[in-house]
Formats: sequence, C-alpha cells, structure tokens
Amino acid sequence: MLRPGHVIVISTLGLLVLGVVMVNSAGMSIDPKSPVTIESILLSRATVYMALAMLALGLAALLPVWRFMPGVAWSRPVGPSLTLDEDPESRCVYKPLARFGGWSLWPLWVSGAVLMAVVMLVYIPGLSRERNGSHRWLNLRLPGLNDLSVQPSEIAKWALIGVMAWYAWKLGTKMRSFFFGLVPGLALVGAVAGVVVIEDLGTGVLIALVASIILLVGGARWWQFLLFVPPAAGAFWYAVHANPYRLTRIVSFLNPYEDPQGKGYHQIQSMIAVANGKVWGRGLGFSVSKFEYLPEDTTDFVFGIICEELGLAGAGLVIALYLALIWAGFIIVARQRHKVLRLIGTGIISTVAIQAVINLMVVTGMAPTKGIALPLISSGGTGWILTAGCLGLLVNMDRFALRFAGSEVNEPIDGTGEAGGSVAPTHEANRTVDEGRQDEIQPGGTPHAAVAVVG
Repeated sequence: MLRPGHVIVISTLGLLVLGVVMVNSAGMSIDPKSPVTIESILLSRATVYMALAMLALGLAALLPVWRFMPGVAWSRPVGPSLTLDEDPESRCVYKPLARFGGWSLWPLWVSGAVLMAVVMLVYIPGLSRERNGSHRWLNLRLPGLNDLSVQPSEIAKWALIGVMAWYAWKLGTKMRSFFFGLVPGLALVGAVAGVVVIEDLGTGVLIALVASIILLVGGARWWQFLLFVPPAAGAFWYAVHANPYRLTRIVSFLNPYEDPQGKGYHQIQSMIAVANGKVWGRGLGFSVSKFEYLPEDTTDFVFGIICEELGLAGAGLVIALYLALIWAGFIIVARQRHKVLRLIGTGIISTVAIQAVINLMVVTGMAPTKGIALPLISSGGTGWILTAGCLGLLVNMDRFALRFAGSEVNEPIDGTGEAGGSVAPTHEANRTVDEGRQDEIQPGGTPHAAVAVVG
C-alpha cells in the first residue's frame, strides 16, 4: 500500500530529477565545444547536489525522531525475552513527562541570537560573496572545491521552524495569552526576519508567514494577529522604500511594458518564455529564452524554461508533483499526536507550498519579481539539501505514526507541566505497577527498563 511517506519520497525524487535536467538544459551555451550530454549531466554539480539531497532525506527518514520529542521519556525492553526476530523499537513503552522544567524563555532568546548571528555572517569580509548587489552567500574555501557557497538565510528559514514549534509546545495553553504567548514569539520572528530582509525581502517575508502559521496552529488566537498588521505593514513599507530597486519592481509589475528594455524586462521575458511553450513545448534543450534573453534562467526563472521546453504538459507535471507532496504532507501532519511533530510538519509543508506558489506567480507574471527559488528545482545546493532533509522528517513522522498505530495515544502533557492527556500502550501487560519505581512487567515476569518521569 502506498503511504503518504512514499508519496513524499517519489515526489521529491521526481522534482530533483527534473531540476537536474532543467538546470543543465537552461545552462546550455551556444559554444559547440561544451555540449550538454548525458555524461555531462551525470557528472554535473547539480547531480552531486541531488545525490546529497536524497542522502539527507534518507538520513532524516531513518532518524529515531521519537527519542528526541520533548516531554516524553522512553524505556526499551531488556532481558532474555527479547529475541533477534523481534524489532526492539516496536516494543518501546513511552509515557509523557510530568514536567519539563520551569516556564522560561531563555532558550528562545538564545536560539534567536544564534540564528541572527548565522544570517549576519554574510557581512564578514572574506566570507561574504556578493551577487547582483546582494550579500546572501558565504564562500566555503574547502580543498578541491573553489566555488562552494552556502546561503545562511536558508539555514535560518528551516531552523526557525523547529524553534517556533518548541516554543508553542513549551507554552501550551499560555499561547493564548497576548503578552506572554504571542508577543515573545513574534518578537523573535521579527528580529530574525528583519535581519534577513536587509538582503532578501522575499525570504524574510516567507519566514514571517510560516512562523505566524506555526504560532496560529500552536494555539495563538487569530484575532491577536490583527493587532500586528499595522506595524508589519509599516515595516514592509520601509523595507521596500529603503531599497529603490524593490520599489521599482513593484511599479514595473503594474505596467511592465512602460519600460520593456529596463524595469519590465524580467517579467516580459518570463511571460514570453511561458507563452512560447504552448501545449507540448519546443522540446527539451530547444529553448530560445535561455540564450541570454531570460535572466536567472537556472534559478528563480527556471520554471519559464520548463514551460518553453516542455510546454503546458511539463508545467502540469511540476504542479502535480507539488500538489502530491503537499497533500501527503498534510495527511502525515493530521495523523501526528505529538504537538511538536504536528507543528514542525505544518511548518515544513507551509514553507514548501508558499515558496512554490510565490515562484510560480512571479514567473507567470502574477506577482512582482522576487528572488524566491522554486523548491527542489531551482539551482541551489543549500536549498535542495535542506529542503529534502526536512521532507525526510515528514517521512520519519509517517513511519512513527505507522509504528505506534496500535497504541492509544492522546495529547502529551505540554511543556508547562499542565495536564494535556496521556500516552500509553494498549497492551495491558505493559502497564506501570509502581509509581515510585515505574517498573514495566511483561508476560512471564521479565523485568524491563524503567520509564523516567520527572515530577
């Protein structure tokens, strides 16, 4: 039976393969001395990144994520009754911790400071790599790799999902409080997104949107977000007017043909590439726009090359793969019983969905030009590896839900120590018989490891 986790693996692999092919196709030159062949594609940097991305997905899918869930202590059966034919993990007994320390926000501020420091590494002379007037990349000077770079904002984008999920779980019902729940969380989001916006407005807005979704799903009241609309709008207005080119992009979006060779050039060339593909496209490798007509044809506007070479059919394939990925992700999230896993899964799927929608709207002329990559397709090693790794966590969650499908699992106690349910196996023999010792007794009287409960 095809499970949602399998759909995610298949969709991710399909998008990555399509990305490798189209990035190499878009990077073709007219020079006959450097033709694109099957061998050149297999040995290209994009293929290496795809292999690393699938490796990251596999490692994340096999990671014992249930052992790192906050608020839960684990015990494994021990003793001679455990045979080689049995899966040790399938017999784990787990219970919620009664408490998880006191209510404190210091981990939140430390995490925020670390993420801000990571993003600001792009301003260190000698490490920063400037491109198109922006400092978004770090040069990694490794032996044998002269042109390897990392985008810190990508790291912050994915890491903040885990931080905000932990924060919403930690506060529990206190998330409904405006001053003690929502304000500290949005303060951190605003600080991290504000640093990112300096060089990358699109990624900064994406970070703020996804973090807000996590807080909303985590228990914050929706009407409280309305109080932040005026300051958020003011910050966006300032970010746009602080850099003239951002305002130019918005103005040119409204009427790109006013300056077709200047301000509206990107948008017009992108729409030309999309229109030239018609239904079945010009054919793989036969795009005309990639020959110095369409800028950023391997990154932000690679979907335009897909439409030109593969036509409406290729565009439909891309959209279908994303829809399958998002659908499977939300099914996995809906099956999670642990709040942290639900929130992390929500953040991962929201990031992929929002990022894909923004990119597709920009390429098709439905939104102003913005430097948002198409997930798993646009050229970029950092983005491919981190995105695939996070999708691997969703596959892991699907395996986790399958492993404990036979258990009666309720909402665990939240991070404040307030009652939020209990987690217990359905097997009567695996019950706790002594509150003080927490010894687990299996049929036959075999002693098992204790479950740690912090009181």
